[in-house]
Amino acid sequence: MSDQENGLQEDQTWPELELPNLLYTDTVRKLHAAIENDWDALRQSACQTAAGRALWKHVTHDPLAELFAGETYLRNIYEKIKKDRLNKAREISGVILAVRTLWFDSKIEDAINSFDGGATQVVLLGAGMDARAYRLSCLKESDVFEVDFPEVLQMKTTILEASTESTNEFQLQKMKAKSLIRVAADIRENDWLKKLQTSGFVPEKNTVWVLEGILYYLSHSNAMEVLKIIAANCILTSTVLLADFMNKQSTTLSSSTFHFHSDWPDHLLPSLGFSDVKLSQIGDPDAHFGLLHDPQNVFNKLRSLPRSLQTHPDDGTPCCRLYLVKASGSPSLTIP
Repeated sequence: MSDQENGLQEDQTWPELELPNLLYTDTVRKLHAAIENDWDALRQSACQTAAGRALWKHVTHDPLAELFAGETYLRNIYEKIKKDRLNKAREISGVILAVRTLWFDSKIEDAINSFDGGATQVVLLGAGMDARAYRLSCLKESDVFEVDFPEVLQMKTTILEASTESTNEFQLQKMKAKSLIRVAADIRENDWLKKLQTSGFVPEKNTVWVLEGILYYLSHSNAMEVLKIIAANCILTSTVLLADFMNKQSTTLSSSTFHFHSDWPDHLLPSLGFSDVKLSQIGDPDAHFGLLHDPQNVFNKLRSLPRSLQTHPDDGTPCCRLYLVKASGSPSLTIP
């Protein structure tokens, strides 16, 4: 894959890793050391996601990602990118995350616009180190709720507070959402919706639910319960669900980490009450953003195969797919 197909101009090289000075301050170093030493893999994945966005910031435009990621995760992904480019790999490390980020960004904006200016809530479940409230202008009239483990949200707040004490560029990052409320809750427990409502969430308001990189970490029963709770909101108000789903083969990449899967989320979600479901695969017209033109890219090769296939007919490798799904419903369209 050429540099141009990876979001860079042909006459550019991938920029050298230049870490912001703030990452070297004692306060921020200690915070990221605590993340590396005390957090489990699920919580650390928040920083890994931020690192991926930081290294693809020429397309994701996330100025806070480096700060949230920390030096260790930034260097790890940078070395993978460097190796991929030296080996002229067809898929550069992090490209799937870049595409996923851009897809969610665009669909959030589309969903908000579809509400015709009505009051809107955006709920980020498993928000991690997401910085959309600080970088998406489309949220200027939306109330944003970030739901995650208390220690994750507290760490995020503390890192941001450390940045405001700095004189560098991070100090200039102002919130773009109308409001931002962080809700400490574990969506694997049965009280997260009550905690969300106690924090100001109004079930009757138009709502965009964002589940990016979260469902497959849950057990089947937990994931289904979350989806049913969101689907039930369609009875009350215009509701949009944005989520990514792994198929069964993808969960085999790490059977100890990934659990929930759906080979046919576009069949599953209507059965729960969503009236309109649109599914995309990485590389589809609305899910490549100029980054995946090479026809021999693994994502494009998978798109040409029937979704029912579990192994690739050419080499017998697992057909690992990531589905990007937008589902919606409203009181007038809810499926009984």
